[in-house]
Amino acid sequence: MKVHELAPASGAKKSAKRVGRGTGGKGGKTAGRGTKGQRARNTVARGFEGGQMPLKQRVPKLRGFNNPFRVEYQAVNLHTLAELVETTGETTVTPEVLVAQGVVRKKSFVKVLARGEISTKVDVHVHAISKSAESAITAAGGTVTLIQLPFKEEGKAGRPAVKGNQFANR
Repeated sequence: MKVHELAPASGAKKSAKRVGRGTGGKGGKTAGRGTKGQRARNTVARGFEGGQMPLKQRVPKLRGFNNPFRVEYQAVNLHTLAELVETTGETTVTPEVLVAQGVVRKKSFVKVLARGEISTKVDVHVHAISKSAESAITAAGGTVTLIQLPFKEEGKAGRPAVKGNQFANR
Protein backbone atom coordinates (compact mmCIF):
# COMPACT_ATOMS: atom_id res chain seq x y z
CA MET A 1 0.00 0.00 0.00
CA LYS A 2 1.23 3.47 -0.88
CA VAL A 3 0.46 6.86 0.62
CA HIS A 4 -1.65 7.93 -2.37
CA GLU A 5 -3.81 4.82 -1.97
CA LEU A 6 -4.90 5.74 1.57
CA ALA A 7 -8.57 6.69 1.77
CA PRO A 8 -11.32 6.55 4.40
CA ALA A 9 -13.67 3.57 4.33
CA SER A 10 -16.62 3.90 1.94
CA GLY A 11 -19.52 5.60 3.71
CA ALA A 12 -17.33 7.05 6.45
CA LYS A 13 -17.26 10.55 4.96
CA LYS A 14 -20.73 11.99 4.48
CA SER A 15 -21.24 15.48 3.07
CA ALA A 16 -23.34 17.90 5.11
CA LYS A 17 -26.95 18.52 4.10
CA ARG A 18 -27.17 21.73 2.08
CA VAL A 19 -30.31 23.55 3.22
CA GLY A 20 -31.82 26.89 2.22
CA ARG A 21 -31.15 26.56 -1.52
CA GLY A 22 -34.62 27.43 -2.78
CA THR A 23 -38.07 25.89 -2.55
CA GLY A 24 -37.48 23.18 -5.12
CA GLY A 25 -36.80 20.22 -2.82
CA LYS A 26 -36.12 19.25 0.77
CA GLY A 27 -34.63 21.85 3.07
CA GLY A 28 -35.82 24.85 1.11
CA LYS A 29 -37.53 28.04 2.30
CA THR A 30 -37.33 27.76 6.13
CA ALA A 31 -34.37 25.32 5.96
CA GLY A 32 -35.69 23.00 8.66
CA ARG A 33 -36.07 25.76 11.25
CA GLY A 34 -39.86 25.91 11.31
CA THR A 35 -41.80 29.15 11.07
CA LYS A 36 -40.88 32.35 12.91
CA GLY A 37 -39.64 32.50 16.49
CA GLN A 38 -36.32 32.87 18.25
CA ARG A 39 -34.71 29.69 16.91
CA ALA A 40 -35.75 30.45 13.34
CA ARG A 41 -33.87 33.73 13.43
CA ASN A 42 -30.59 32.33 14.77
CA THR A 43 -30.52 34.51 17.89
CA VAL A 44 -30.23 31.95 20.73
CA ALA A 45 -27.05 32.39 22.75
CA ARG A 46 -24.93 29.37 23.69
CA GLY A 47 -26.08 27.95 27.01
CA PHE A 48 -29.38 29.84 26.94
CA GLU A 49 -32.13 27.80 28.59
CA GLY A 50 -35.21 29.86 27.82
CA GLY A 51 -34.91 32.20 30.80
CA GLN A 52 -34.32 29.37 33.30
CA MET A 53 -31.16 29.85 35.36
CA PRO A 54 -28.47 28.29 33.14
CA LEU A 55 -26.48 25.28 34.28
CA LYS A 56 -23.20 27.20 34.31
CA GLN A 57 -24.73 29.63 36.81
CA ARG A 58 -26.61 26.97 38.83
CA VAL A 59 -23.60 24.85 39.77
CA PRO A 60 -21.57 25.91 42.82
CA LYS A 61 -18.29 27.63 42.13
CA LEU A 62 -14.92 26.42 43.35
CA ARG A 63 -13.99 27.93 46.66
CA GLY A 64 -10.63 28.50 48.21
CA PHE A 65 -7.22 29.57 47.06
CA ASN A 66 -4.21 27.74 45.67
CA ASN A 67 -1.05 29.57 46.62
CA PRO A 68 1.09 29.73 43.45
CA PHE A 69 4.20 30.46 45.55
CA ARG A 70 3.87 27.39 47.83
CA VAL A 71 7.15 25.67 48.68
CA GLU A 72 6.72 21.90 48.49
CA TYR A 73 9.03 19.70 50.51
CA GLN A 74 9.60 15.96 50.35
CA ALA A 75 9.14 14.62 53.87
CA VAL A 76 11.72 12.29 55.38
CA ASN A 77 11.03 10.84 58.82
CA LEU A 78 13.50 9.99 61.58
CA HIS A 79 12.95 6.23 61.25
CA THR A 80 13.89 6.51 57.55
CA LEU A 81 17.11 8.29 58.51
CA ALA A 82 17.85 5.63 61.14
CA GLU A 83 17.35 2.82 58.56
CA LEU A 84 19.54 4.71 56.08
CA VAL A 85 22.36 5.07 58.61
CA GLU A 86 22.12 1.36 59.52
CA THR A 87 22.15 0.07 55.93
CA THR A 88 24.72 2.40 54.36
CA GLY A 89 26.85 3.37 57.33
CA GLU A 90 26.66 7.06 56.29
CA THR A 91 26.95 9.50 59.17
CA THR A 92 26.30 12.57 57.00
CA VAL A 93 22.89 12.79 55.34
CA THR A 94 22.46 15.26 52.47
CA PRO A 95 19.79 15.53 49.75
CA GLU A 96 22.27 13.92 47.32
CA VAL A 97 22.63 10.87 49.60
CA LEU A 98 18.85 10.63 49.93
CA VAL A 99 18.44 10.80 46.14
CA ALA A 100 21.11 8.12 45.64
CA GLN A 101 19.26 5.83 48.07
CA GLY A 102 15.90 6.51 46.36
CA VAL A 103 14.31 8.19 49.38
CA VAL A 104 13.54 11.49 47.63
CA ARG A 105 13.42 12.70 44.03
CA LYS A 106 16.07 14.75 42.28
CA LYS A 107 15.89 18.55 42.67
CA SER A 108 13.36 18.34 45.51
CA PHE A 109 13.53 20.22 48.80
CA VAL A 110 13.89 17.92 51.83
CA LYS A 111 12.19 18.39 55.20
CA VAL A 112 12.84 16.07 58.16
CA LEU A 113 9.84 15.20 60.32
CA ALA A 114 9.81 13.53 63.75
CA ARG A 115 7.99 10.22 63.12
CA GLY A 116 10.01 7.39 64.58
CA GLU A 117 13.14 7.42 66.71
CA ILE A 118 16.83 7.86 66.05
CA SER A 119 19.58 6.74 68.40
CA THR A 120 22.72 7.01 66.26
CA LYS A 121 24.77 10.16 65.78
CA VAL A 122 24.06 11.66 62.35
CA ASP A 123 24.88 14.99 60.68
CA VAL A 124 21.88 16.17 58.67
CA HIS A 125 22.03 18.78 55.89
CA VAL A 126 18.45 19.55 54.74
CA HIS A 127 16.29 22.44 53.56
CA ALA A 128 13.87 22.36 56.52
CA ILE A 129 13.29 20.42 59.74
CA SER A 130 10.61 20.29 62.42
CA LYS A 131 11.54 21.39 65.95
CA SER A 132 10.85 17.98 67.46
CA ALA A 133 12.97 16.23 64.80
CA GLU A 134 15.81 18.69 65.40
CA SER A 135 15.70 18.10 69.16
CA ALA A 136 15.68 14.30 68.62
CA ILE A 137 18.75 14.45 66.33
CA THR A 138 20.70 16.75 68.67
CA ALA A 139 19.73 14.54 71.66
CA ALA A 140 21.27 11.57 69.81
CA GLY A 141 24.52 13.57 69.42
CA GLY A 142 24.02 14.65 65.82
CA THR A 143 23.98 18.07 64.19
CA VAL A 144 21.51 19.84 61.89
CA THR A 145 22.55 22.22 59.11
CA LEU A 146 19.93 24.03 57.06
CA ILE A 147 20.58 24.44 53.34
CA GLN A 148 19.46 27.80 51.98
CA LEU A 149 16.65 27.52 49.43
CA PRO A 150 17.79 28.58 45.93
CA PHE A 151 15.16 31.30 45.57
CA LYS A 152 16.21 32.92 48.88
CA GLU A 153 19.82 33.48 47.83
CA GLU A 154 21.35 36.93 47.55
CA GLY A 155 19.84 38.98 44.74
CA LYS A 156 16.79 36.72 44.29
CA ALA A 157 13.11 37.57 44.82
CA GLY A 158 12.82 35.58 48.04
CA ARG A 159 10.01 33.31 46.90
CA PRO A 160 9.69 30.47 44.37
CA ALA A 161 8.52 30.95 40.81
CA VAL A 162 4.78 30.97 40.13
CA LYS A 163 3.25 27.54 39.53
CA GLY A 164 0.26 27.19 37.21
CA ASN A 165 -0.79 28.95 34.05
CA GLN A 166 -1.47 32.61 33.29
CA PHE A 167 -5.02 32.29 34.70
CA ALA A 168 -3.95 30.91 38.10
CA ASN A 169 -5.45 32.91 40.97
CA ARG A 170 -6.08 36.06 39.02
